Amino acid sequence: MSYGGYLRLPDLLAQQRPQSEAPDELLFITIHQVYELWFKLLLHELEVARAAMCDGELWQARHVFKRVHAVERVLVEQVGVLETMTPQDFLEFRAHLAPASGFQSVQFRELEFLSGVKDARYLDRLRDADDTERARLRRRLEEPTLWDAYVTALSRRGLPVSDDDEIMAALLTVARDRRSHDDLWQLAEDLLTHDETTAQWRMRHVQMVERQIGTKSGTGGSTGAPYLRGRVRMHYFPLLWELRARL
Repeated sequence: MSYGGYLRLPDLLAQQRPQSEAPDELLFITIHQVYELWFKLLLHELEVARAAMCDGELWQARHVFKRVHAVERVLVEQVGVLETMTPQDFLEFRAHLAPASGFQSVQFRELEFLSGVKDARYLDRLRDADDTERARLRRRLEEPTLWDAYVTALSRRGLPVSDDDEIMAALLTVARDRRSHDDLWQLAEDLLTHDETTAQWRMRHVQMVERQIGTKSGTGGSTGAPYLRGRVRMHYFPLLWELRARL
C-alpha cells in the first residue's frame, strides 16, 4: 500500500476539470470540492455526537464537538482563499457554471437538516439531485436532529421535556445547578458554538458573494447575496439563545 494508493490520489486529482481557460477556475473548483469533503466529515462526526448524546455518553459527544468546531473554523477561514480571486477573474468563467449553484449542495442541506433546520421544500427545489441524494435528504427529514438528541440527554437526567416550556425549565435547571449538571451545560455550549460558527461561515460567505458579484442573481437562479443574507441570522437551537434572556 502506497501513500497515493491509500488516499486514491490519482482519482482525487483527476476530479478538477475546468470548463474554460480562465486561470482561477481551478481555484474555484478546488475550494468547493474541499468544502464538500469537509461537509462529508462533519456529517460523520455529527452523527457520532448525536448517537453519543442519545446513549448518555456526553463525554464522547463533547470530544467530537471539539473536532466539529475545529473543522468549522477552517470553513470560515477558507473563504479568505476564495477572496483572492477578483470579480474580473470570476467573470472569466462564471457563465460556464450556470445553472450550477452552491444552493444545490445536498450535503450542506443534510447538515442543516441534521442540525435541526428541516425544510421539505428543498426536495422540490433540488431538481438536479439524483435519486440517491433525494433519498438521503428524505432520511434526514425523518431522523432525529442534534437537538432531539440533546433533549434525550436532558430526559435521561430525569428532567421533564414534553414541550418547549418544560425544555426551557430544564435548561434553566441545568444553567442554575452547574454542580449537578455541568456536563449538560457544557454540551449545550458545544451545540451553541456549532450554531454560532455556522452563522459566521454564512456571513463570510455572503460577504464574499457580495464582493464577487454584488447584487447579481446567483447562477442557479436564486437572488444571490440577498437570499444568503436573509439566512445569516437563522438559528439551529433557538431555545439555547432564548435561555440567555431567561437567566
